[in-house]
Amino acid sequence: VGERSLLAQGGKGGFGNTRFKSSTSRAPRRANSGQPGLERTIWLKLKLIADVGLVGLPNAGKSTFLASTTRASPKIADYPFTTLHPNLGVAEVGGQVFVIADIPGLVKGAHEGFGIGDRFLGHVERCPVLLHLVDGTSDSLLEDFETIIHEISAYGKDLDKKPRLTVLTKIDSLSSDLRRDRIKLLKGADAGEVHPLSAVSGEGMADFLRKLSKFLDGPV
Repeated sequence: VGERSLLAQGGKGGFGNTRFKSSTSRAPRRANSGQPGLERTIWLKLKLIADVGLVGLPNAGKSTFLASTTRASPKIADYPFTTLHPNLGVAEVGGQVFVIADIPGLVKGAHEGFGIGDRFLGHVERCPVLLHLVDGTSDSLLEDFETIIHEISAYGKDLDKKPRLTVLTKIDSLSSDLRRDRIKLLKGADAGEVHPLSAVSGEGMADFLRKLSKFLDGPV
C-alpha cells in the first residue's frame, strides 16, 4: 500500500511566450515546446495469491476437486481444457480457511509457452503448497506424472522446491487391486505419499482435507 514505481519518465516542460517577455519585447512571439517524455509499452501480469495451487494434465480432475471442496463453480466436462482461466475457491476445514487455485491443465512444453502454460504456472508461483493431481484412470499414469514434474522443474523460479502433495484422482472408477497398483507405481516414481480420492463420490476427501489442513500449518 502506498508503493510507487516510475515506469516512464515525463518530458521536460517547455516555456511559454511570457517567459521571453522583457522591457523591450512586451509581446514576444517566441516559445519553447519542451522535450517529449519516454514512451513504453507495459504488460502487467496479475499473479493470483492462494494457499494451495492445483497442477496436473488436462482432465486430471482439478476443477471437480475445487468444486467439491469450495463454493467455486468452475466449468466441468469430460474433455480436456474445459478450464481456460484460473479459478479460486475458499475451503474451510475444522475452522481453518484457505484459498485453492485451479489453473488450466498443463501440457508437455508448458514451461516454454505451449498451451500458454507459462502464464498458468505463474499463478502458482506464490502458492506455498502444490497439489499434483494425477488421473487414476489414465493409461499412461507414469508418463502423466513425470510430464508435470518436468514442466514444474523446467519452469524454474524454485517452483520445484515447493512442498508438493500427490493426489490420485477418480478412484471411484478403479478396482481395489488397480488402486493399489497405481499407488505403488507413483511411489516408485518418487511421488512420496500418494493420496487416493474421488471428488465425485467423496471417497477419501474428508481424510485428505484434514491432512492438507495440517500440512498448511507446517509440513511434517
